[in-house]
Amino acid sequence: MAVAPVEVAAPHPQDVFRAVTAPAAVAPAPGRSAPPHSATARHHFLFVRRFLPPALALLLAALLLAAAHQARPSPFGDHITVHARVDGDARPSLRTAKDAVEAYDEATGRPRWSYAREGHRPLAVVPARGDAIALWDDGLVTDTAPGGNAVRWHRALPGAAPWLGTQGGSGVLRPLGARMLAVVTPQRITAYRLADGDLRWVLPARRGCEFVPTRAVRHGRALLIAQPCPDDGGTDDWTAEIIAVDDLGRIAPDRTPLGNERHTAERPKAEKTVARPR
Repeated sequence: MAVAPVEVAAPHPQDVFRAVTAPAAVAPAPGRSAPPHSATARHHFLFVRRFLPPALALLLAALLLAAAHQARPSPFGDHITVHARVDGDARPSLRTAKDAVEAYDEATGRPRWSYAREGHRPLAVVPARGDAIALWDDGLVTDTAPGGNAVRWHRALPGAAPWLGTQGGSGVLRPLGARMLAVVTPQRITAYRLADGDLRWVLPARRGCEFVPTRAVRHGRALLIAQPCPDDGGTDDWTAEIIAVDDLGRIAPDRTPLGNERHTAERPKAEKTVARPR
């Protein structure tokens, strides 16, 4: 029997070298798998990605609003300058300058504080309870604390600016004792509580009559104010042309006293009143 020759190709030496030196694939150990990404880390990443931009936007908006609040001007144009702080109960003297209310030490003449309003000038200032009550050319009444470090309250007089521009503020501010301030204009007398500027009562002038702020005098606790009536038909009754008021309102035999104290548990009904013209 004839045997056919068989050729056996020997492997190339480089192939043998590669097969010996090539690293074998490392199979994972039984029971172990490649560690997946942590679920907690993914949750934190998604949370930061979702909520961080809105949070930064809100923070930026809050910072902008705070800056705008600090930068916005006072609605009344107030500018207070404290020149010297004084300890104790020494009350300064007051005066009106061209464009400001000034408090100064009467003994030395040194300024303590000044209070100005943009675009306006003070017409009159009176001391009351240690505060400085000022009347301005636009019909605004202000109360400045004794140390000049704050303006306690602002109150506007309706329709008073044109009249003040021609007549001035002489006699308009009339303190009624230690608790109340009367503001006298031709049309009405308005009373404010000094502690907080609360409106307590209003007394309109009689029809055809006008109050005269410069014609007023104190008599005890009463303030007597002239109320001439040119249209009274020639009646010569001077007693009808004088009005007497105090901190409770118009003085009359049958009046009901007003509660002019602050609202407290003991005084829950501190009501305001508008008096009828007489």
